Amino acid sequence: MKNRKFILLFALLFSLGLVLAACGGGSDEEETTDSTNSGDDAATEEEGSAEYSIAMVTDQGGVDDKSFNQSAWEGMQAWGEEHGLSRGNGFDYAQSGSQADFMPNITRLVRDEYSLIFGTGFLLQEDLQKAAEQFPDTKFALVDAIVEAPNAVSVTFKEHEGSFLAGVAAASKTTTDKLGFVGGIDSPLINKFEAGFIAGAKSMNPAIEVDVQYAETFDDPSKGKLIASNMYSNDIDIIFHASGGTGNGVFNQAKDIKQNDPEREIWVIGVDRDQHEDGEINDQNVTLTSMIKRVDVAVQEVANMLTNDQFPGGEILEFGIEEEGIAIAETNTEAMTEEIVNTVNEWQEKILNGEVEVPQTREELETFESSL
Repeated sequence: MKNRKFILLFALLFSLGLVLAACGGGSDEEETTDSTNSGDDAATEEEGSAEYSIAMVTDQGGVDDKSFNQSAWEGMQAWGEEHGLSRGNGFDYAQSGSQADFMPNITRLVRDEYSLIFGTGFLLQEDLQKAAEQFPDTKFALVDAIVEAPNAVSVTFKEHEGSFLAGVAAASKTTTDKLGFVGGIDSPLINKFEAGFIAGAKSMNPAIEVDVQYAETFDDPSKGKLIASNMYSNDIDIIFHASGGTGNGVFNQAKDIKQNDPEREIWVIGVDRDQHEDGEINDQNVTLTSMIKRVDVAVQEVANMLTNDQFPGGEILEFGIEEEGIAIAETNTEAMTEEIVNTVNEWQEKILNGEVEVPQTREELETFESSL
């Protein structure tokens, strides 16, 4: 009898437990649902703050080449700062030691799901074209060359315009009437620098001689130093370089000469960014001016187009003097005198109003020279 009462009591308690558990389960479910919704809101808010991310693949010069790649990286950093992001959290870069690194770097950044991937330099053209076709859901931007794809934009510059003005400045400053041009890789892009520089110099003085040499690399300062040494030894007093990291050797050679002979008038014209600091030697500076190519401005502008859902896929954007994508540095006020600056500005106005059509190729340069 006692056993039967015990069993009955146990059954009642067990049933009551099931009812309470059921009620409690309903409460837990509601709390879980609320918690999940709250998490979704937080995730959405977090994704909204970093909705877009960008990255760049450098060419051989590397991100610290004091020239083209560095300027692009500075533009990316400016975009990141504008949007409250930091390297590795919204933007980043992949360094390339050689052309063999281009596609692996691009693929890695695609795998890391960056919204927009920049290729900096015409050397990446072939690989970025393949990547744009292979990864249609990723957006790409190529600086200094053309890529044809609806998910890619091409960013180009009117380097010949700025190089023309650099030639005007050099012709105004030289005391030997002998100038030098050091190019990276002999290519249509660098030929624009060459043609514009020679045209500008000869517009000032058709008798000026310009020695043109190519290092066939953008990342060999020792090669640049050797070429510069030979040029300066041949009475050339101003060298314009368009050679990325190779140009660091040009600056090094000029500073070595200035160190040994402080009275010698010897100059370098920088490229892509203001290279005034690279020319500092004691209390003097060998940087006459720099042909500034605002790659930083272009990178930041394209990134913001993406942010504003206005990415110009399939388009070619060109930045020149008029678009404030090309300029001449006036940082060295002792070397770039008021007279030289005024002369440069006069020729700049001629370019802007169409009075001067600056050549972009060697063939166009020949025609231009014949008209002087």
